[in-house]
Amino acid sequence: DEKTMLLAGEIVRQLRAYEARAKGFAATQRAAVAALAAAITQHGLEGLQVYPPGILDEAELRITGRSLMGVRLLSAEIVGDALPPVAPTDFSPEAEACRQAYVALLEQAAALAALSGNLERLYVEYKRASRRARALQDVILPELDRSIAELETRLEELEQEDAIWMRRGVRTEA
Repeated sequence: DEKTMLLAGEIVRQLRAYEARAKGFAATQRAAVAALAAAITQHGLEGLQVYPPGILDEAELRITGRSLMGVRLLSAEIVGDALPPVAPTDFSPEAEACRQAYVALLEQAAALAALSGNLERLYVEYKRASRRARALQDVILPELDRSIAELETRLEELEQEDAIWMRRGVRTEA
């Protein structure tokens, strides 16, 4: 029961963090779509398709982890820059803003994915711990209660036998 309570508390904390990140992700996604629309307006779809993309060779996905009751909890972040490999021939602030908006979206997606994985692992462990607690409560504890009742009955029988032996011993002495 204690483990399920600890896991439930961590699930709530992770869920709050996930919801906050999801709101930020949705806002960044709207900004990225707006930047994409502005870049398409400036260059046209074909012009934007030939704009050099950001290369993630210099970027690194950094994953850190910790453990809670045997459950691995991760956090992820992208460090480094996603720079174009060559300078664009038709540089525009709209296309660059679009590239940067999608890089920001990618950075937030990494953190969101780690939180999502944490929630899944916590949920699986919570279900397992809950099943164990129910098994303990529904199977093992009733067995222990029966065993205790049997022991109490046996002790009472032994006390009665002792009392009978004591009476017999007192009568033979008198």
